[in-house]
Amino acid sequence: MSQSGDGLHTPGYLAWRKLQLSRAKLKASSKTSALLSGFAMVAMVEVQLNSDTQVPEEMLIAFAVCTTLLVAVHMLALMISTCILPNIEAVCNLHSISLVHESPHERLHWYIEVAWAFSTLLGLLLFLLEIAILCWVKFYDFSQIAAWSACIVLIPVLIIFLAFAIHFYRSLVTHKYEVTVSGIRELELLKEQIESSDAEGGRNNGMNILQGNTHIV
Repeated sequence: MSQSGDGLHTPGYLAWRKLQLSRAKLKASSKTSALLSGFAMVAMVEVQLNSDTQVPEEMLIAFAVCTTLLVAVHMLALMISTCILPNIEAVCNLHSISLVHESPHERLHWYIEVAWAFSTLLGLLLFLLEIAILCWVKFYDFSQIAAWSACIVLIPVLIIFLAFAIHFYRSLVTHKYEVTVSGIRELELLKEQIESSDAEGGRNNGMNILQGNTHIV
């Protein structure tokens, strides 16, 4: 949808941008959740455990709990995305800014944010933990060095992942703050312009009245 430069900061266009952002978040959440939950289910089904395995029972319990949490978190995110996304898509496909208020993205804002957080942050952390536990369960009977090697490789990846997540969310919050401050300044300037124009109009009306009275006298 094309907009002129003057209309980029109107309330209607800003609401349309927020609608598109909610739509993109739900699409990304649904795709990521479906993919990672499928991988987790395949990993749990395909893992081969012998009756005489040396894997500690605590490790098996951790694997079962982590897999269950991973699938449950992604299924919750997928359910939220599947329920809300069609209603947003129906409004977006009309390509009309005047119909933005008919979309439920404002009322269901927190559900959209929960789906986004579960799918990207919590879900990916659980997936990395799942890989580490799966390496122990798979390689414990054959080579503990291989299991330790997998954990050593995953530790810096996890650190980089957390550092990027923190930096990304801090940058996003800073950007939203700057945009909000800029919008408030624009509103203050607009208010000052309106007040100055009203004051000037009042002075002009007063001068006209005085001139009229002078002519009458």
